[in-house]
Amino acid sequence: QVQLVESGGGLVQAGGSLRLSCAASGRTDSVIIMGWFRQGPGKEREFVGVIGTSGIPTYYGDSVKGRFTISRDNAKNTVYLQMNNLKPEDTAVYYCAGDPNGSWRSPQDYEYWGQGTQVTVSS
Repeated sequence: QVQLVESGGGLVQAGGSLRLSCAASGRTDSVIIMGWFRQGPGKEREFVGVIGTSGIPTYYGDSVKGRFTISRDNAKNTVYLQMNNLKPEDTAVYYCAGDPNGSWRSPQDYEYWGQGTQVTVSS
């Protein structure tokens, strides 16, 4: 079992930046593919990005491409989501997820989930 805990969310003005962290504990001896998702009010959970076990490759959803960057520090069992040039439509609860079995774009295929962290972008 792997436990995931997100942190770093908060309130930021449009155009600002935030960095989210996702700390893993438990069976972290097996490094796993990690993804980020978000869910806005009244919306379905949306794929944000994914990172391979060694830090590459990375893939991003179209709505965040060029603004968000995923990285990881396996020595610290932590994955990061750097979010720049934030927009009001980025407002959502952000989740990290681990170990997809199948499509890494599909939330249903991930085995491990954090509790989420709220990001609110004001205009």
